[in-house]
Amino acid sequence: MFRFLELKPESFGLDISDLSLKIIKLKRQREGFALASFGEEAIKPGIIKNGEIKDEKKLAEVIKKAMSKVKGEKITSKYVIASLPEEKSFLQIIEMPRLAEEDLKSAMIYEAENYIPLPIEEVYLDSQIIQPIRDHSDHFDVLIAALPKKIVDPYVNCFKKAGLKTLSLEIESLSIARSLIKSQITTSPVVLIDFGATKTGFIVFSGRSLRFTYSIPVSAHKFTEAISRVLRVDLDAAEKLKIEYGLATKNKKEGNQIFEALIPPLIDLIEQIKKGIDYYQTHSSRKHLPSNGKEIEKVLICGDGAKLKGLIPFLSDQLKTKVEIGNPWVNILPSSGQPKEELLIYEKEKSLGYVTALGLALKGMFK
Repeated sequence: MFRFLELKPESFGLDISDLSLKIIKLKRQREGFALASFGEEAIKPGIIKNGEIKDEKKLAEVIKKAMSKVKGEKITSKYVIASLPEEKSFLQIIEMPRLAEEDLKSAMIYEAENYIPLPIEEVYLDSQIIQPIRDHSDHFDVLIAALPKKIVDPYVNCFKKAGLKTLSLEIESLSIARSLIKSQITTSPVVLIDFGATKTGFIVFSGRSLRFTYSIPVSAHKFTEAISRVLRVDLDAAEKLKIEYGLATKNKKEGNQIFEALIPPLIDLIEQIKKGIDYYQTHSSRKHLPSNGKEIEKVLICGDGAKLKGLIPFLSDQLKTKVEIGNPWVNILPSSGQPKEELLIYEKEKSLGYVTALGLALKGMFK
């Protein structure tokens, strides 16, 4: 069939958080995809606060600057697939009767009102039918996602100011799962933990969908602040000490001091993760999931904060489960492919901060 009338514009992924943005563009190759462009830029504090854009003009300038400095191929496309803040979103799986598509859409809107703590006219609402792992015939499982219009509209306005066209917007956790979950299916629940600068994302993925997600207020910056406060050094010095020692070096005096300084935020982090796992295991339905649909198979970590030395063995010991660095290339590079050395973020650890952007770019390859 000829497809010369089909409109499928090239696009790139743009991940925006409070303090930084990251850009990824992919291109097709014989097997899988290849990295075409990547870049990042810091965002000054105050331009975005807790996911809310406070200065559209300044953020648009940061976006344009970042696009002009990308490594790899120059980005000529104006079409962007961008992230939306997890902490402002509402995600829920609901059961719906097996109705015709149009009837299902109408019924879903009414049902969603029971789960969204805002008037339905004040949010943008989207949904997706989840294909079951185990057969069922009496109902659909539907993932609904909603964000307040007052949060979303400034992002769209900002992209216009930067000369871009919004092709798609997506909540961060959906992009993270697209990056880290191979073929978008698991036989047991997998926990994804995204260690960001200002927050940590907690996600449970099971079967073919997200099952539960929430934001943890413990972050990589909280670790730096703890070191700064206890050792009485400025934040820049504290960040360097955190990178040098992390949790792995406890046989030197300074290493012990760093570890002890990090104990309070680490305890808080572990408690929050355990709370999330417990909530999932006690509130989720096992219907239409794998037979062991509540037992966590493993934890995958990502985000720039996941680079902290000693974090994996510490989490594994505290959570009593398998913890691994997530591989954001699992759905991009062919299994036989080797990363190209000239594009440094192909190294798994260096690409941990690009997980959301990679998931957004990957979405664009299938639109």
